[in-house]
Amino acid sequence: PPNIMVGETLNLVKNVLVKLMINLLICFSSQTFDKILIANRGEIACRVIKTCKKMGIQTVAVHSDVDSSAVHVKMADEAVCVGSAPTSKSYLNMDAIMDAIRVTGAQAVHPGYGFLSENKDFAKRLAAEGVTFIGPDTHAILAMGDKIESKLIAKAAKVNTIPGFDGVVKTAEEAVKIAQDIGYPVMIKASAGGGGKGMRIAWNDEETREGFRFSSQEAESSFGDDRLLIEKYIDNPRHIEIQVLADKHGNALWLNERECSIQRRNQKVVEEAPSTFLDQDTRQAMGEQAVQLAKAVQYSSAGTVEFLVDSKKNFYFLEMNTRLQVEHPITECITGLDLVEQMIRVAKGYRLQHKQEDIPINGWAIESRIYAEDPYKSFGLPSIGRLSEYQEPLNLKNVSVRVDSGIEEGSDISIYYDPMISKLVTYGATRGEALARMEDALDNYVIRGVTHNISLLREIITHPRFISGDISTNFLPEVYPDGFKGHQLEAGKRRELLASAAALYVTVQLRSQKVLSPTPVERSHWELCVQLGEGCYAVEVVKSGNVYNVEVDGGTVEVSGQWNLASPLLPLSINGTQRMLQVNANTYTHNLGFFGLGTTPSTLLFLAAQLNSYMPEKVPEDTSSILRSPMPGTVVAMSVKPGDTVAEGQEICVIEAMKMQNSLTAVKQAKVKSVQCKPGETVGEGDLLVELE
Repeated sequence: PPNIMVGETLNLVKNVLVKLMINLLICFSSQTFDKILIANRGEIACRVIKTCKKMGIQTVAVHSDVDSSAVHVKMADEAVCVGSAPTSKSYLNMDAIMDAIRVTGAQAVHPGYGFLSENKDFAKRLAAEGVTFIGPDTHAILAMGDKIESKLIAKAAKVNTIPGFDGVVKTAEEAVKIAQDIGYPVMIKASAGGGGKGMRIAWNDEETREGFRFSSQEAESSFGDDRLLIEKYIDNPRHIEIQVLADKHGNALWLNERECSIQRRNQKVVEEAPSTFLDQDTRQAMGEQAVQLAKAVQYSSAGTVEFLVDSKKNFYFLEMNTRLQVEHPITECITGLDLVEQMIRVAKGYRLQHKQEDIPINGWAIESRIYAEDPYKSFGLPSIGRLSEYQEPLNLKNVSVRVDSGIEEGSDISIYYDPMISKLVTYGATRGEALARMEDALDNYVIRGVTHNISLLREIITHPRFISGDISTNFLPEVYPDGFKGHQLEAGKRRELLASAAALYVTVQLRSQKVLSPTPVERSHWELCVQLGEGCYAVEVVKSGNVYNVEVDGGTVEVSGQWNLASPLLPLSINGTQRMLQVNANTYTHNLGFFGLGTTPSTLLFLAAQLNSYMPEKVPEDTSSILRSPMPGTVVAMSVKPGDTVAEGQEICVIEAMKMQNSLTAVKQAKVKSVQCKPGETVGEGDLLVELE
């Protein structure tokens, strides 16, 4: 009847209006800031800008002169140059950043991580100007930013702590005495440090003296504070951290853990959430202690409490990072929370929206840090250059992939900043699913123009020890005691790679014939010679339609695909299994570079392989008589001069690259013939530093 239909319609309209009013009230009541300045660069600046856009907040980017065309600058609504390339003159230049805040009228500042994110003086200056710091209050930064004071506070809050010396270590000799009292090995670390900067492990007196010097220098360079402390080094531990979130009304939550044990030089490489190691009781105990510590310093905002965990699941407080962590995306994946949004809400004064029982662990997330580094040198020494080709693996079907990056094709990776290219995150219902998706994502990630660490990352996540969860902070040196040498192909995978290379070579030749000859000769059989590494392999290829049957290395491999030679990614079916290879083909020299199946070999095909035996053998350089820079960087110190005699293992010079200092030593006793550089000079990878005789 009409009157019933009218009543239903009115009720429907009423319900819609009520919901609309509720949403409007929520939106109005959740208003935060009109404009936020991001005092950072790269991927974290882009990450913060994305959430601000979602919340309807205008953004201001700051940048150095060399970052004027950076992605974060393009994404922001406004941008201000705050100085020249060195961080001390730009991203750490508080005066310039304060001027940018005044000029743009920003009401709040998000510091990201690193740079000024844990600088108490910066937070004080913002407060004095009436600008909100999107992070904890100054007293919490002060208390937790000092490792010495934070350890004392943790003890008072009944948080498990590592045995060690709780005061400031003033001299190298005092460090030696303290280390002897504690018992070797010990960890020397910067009181104001983080991110692996200013940290050294010492196993004897001499390493303690050297560690004291380098840690204090790195600490002064990175944080403007050279104070050090010494703790007992817990051998073979896991590094597991708890994400906390607290508001200004006394409420605090722990958002589960992140496993961060895969490290090189005390810097994380692969992280995951949750940890394979923790049971629910240990997880809860660690979470509750993390919250106790947060409440002890009246913490408000997102923060991370880091623990070392031994084989018996005893855990010890390491430090608290009073900022957003690099690896926060994996926590967001398993909890569904946007941590940047939560930080902004807390900074505005809102209460937390969730209770502890509301925090889930849904699925599994893995993060791989993609660095512009050479993984064959100390698991990763910096590489610089311009990204000539760049393609993120975001087109994978039915796969949860997240890439937090701040670069694009054409971007420069310079010596001035951290070499991180991006954070690659995959998510799955189970750990196995997340790992399989990570393997696919790494295979589909195209980066050219700089050396990168994808081959190492892929090797880590497919290693049986990692898959089983048998990991610790010593994983890399234990698994690769002689350094990372690349993936060693077993016979089956080698056949697949050789067959794929041969099939691609034939495809290239057929395409060339169609272009160069009006009447190409029809052909279906080829006999080739393929060189892979030190081996030379006879290959027979038979083509039938779009399928190649390849006999090589004692077996037969069937290869088929779409053969889009313009794309760097080559999806193939190899013996019925779908594979993704990356190819860099030069049809003039017949040289094909492959990335895939866990390795990055080069293959010399056909005529090139036959002629290779006639090439003169290159005599390797006598590296015992010279010292070349293993990476681009700046000479911090030169410890020798012409005429000096150096002993084996004696320091010759110190190179700083991307905020890390590296001591270069003599490999034998010799006399210094010449010195080709001086402190303050910038050197490139392979540059001659010192000649010996």
